[in-house]
Amino acid sequence: MPSRKGSRREGDAFHQDLRPRRFRDYVGQTAVIEQLCISVSAARHRGEALDHVLLHGPPGLGKTTLAAVLAHELEVPIHTSAGPLIPRTGDMVALLNALEANEILFIDEIHRLAPAVAEVLYPAMEDHHLDIMVGEKLGAHTLRIELPPFTLIGATTRADLLTGPLRDRFPLVHQLEFYSPAEIGRVLTRAARVLAAPLKPEAAGEIAARSRGTPRVANNYLRRVRDFADVRGRGVLDRPAALKLFEIMDVDGEGLDPFDRRILESILDNFSGGPVGVANLAATLGMDTRTLEEVQEPYLIYRGFLRRTAKGRVITDRGRRHLGRERGATLFEP
Repeated sequence: MPSRKGSRREGDAFHQDLRPRRFRDYVGQTAVIEQLCISVSAARHRGEALDHVLLHGPPGLGKTTLAAVLAHELEVPIHTSAGPLIPRTGDMVALLNALEANEILFIDEIHRLAPAVAEVLYPAMEDHHLDIMVGEKLGAHTLRIELPPFTLIGATTRADLLTGPLRDRFPLVHQLEFYSPAEIGRVLTRAARVLAAPLKPEAAGEIAARSRGTPRVANNYLRRVRDFADVRGRGVLDRPAALKLFEIMDVDGEGLDPFDRRILESILDNFSGGPVGVANLAATLGMDTRTLEEVQEPYLIYRGFLRRTAKGRVITDRGRRHLGRERGATLFEP
């Protein structure tokens, strides 16, 4: 039996080694990677900092990984934080003041920065300085801190929540899209190689079909299938092992789990198919609106099971069919 220390090392290796470090290893997001390759090459040729980059899209598509890839390609340090971890303007000033020339500051969930904190970024991003008010009353005066050129990489699942002035200061804005099954298959092949796991092609296909177009989900499912194969199978990650695990997890062929189906059923049973406001739906499900909007809904919308309208959420005919429920009374159609 492997030691607990060995298992911990393996877990660390899984999270670290599965992350690509170079553009050539990054799977998917082809158009985004091509554009960033050009921007990085130009910045390195001129010896300048890369322009500020905004990456947006649903969770698990590789925004954090891509930020690390940019740092490796530019051969510069990356300083990492997140919007909720920078509650005060002084915290932002400290982060910016610690940067050296051409270094990267990565802020995840940048849409969750407090407005006053975000405003500190405006002159820093555009003119490379900070204006700090020091002193009180008649002795108050402005202290200007000069900053070296740097790159801010912001990541967000909700680009619509960014203020206009902040968004406008990102010359490079890229949206990350859901992955195709073929791209997820390539992600799984690489992950299986890192894990030294004997993944059969037909098992990779089953995992890819249920991975919600999301590499993070695919890699997590790969580990679960490997666990199942080791404990109840023959140690081989084949299609029967994958299918049995997904049966246990109650994840269907479209990648929907019990909570996804509960969302659709709630709209259908409690709100006559919709439209229903997101706050009412979240309250009925016993969850917060942010998780519903940022984590659960994007894939349901992408796959055509759910539609956002000006009046609220509506289950689609495809969503009804997936639940095995025929259309009854006439529903709202936007």
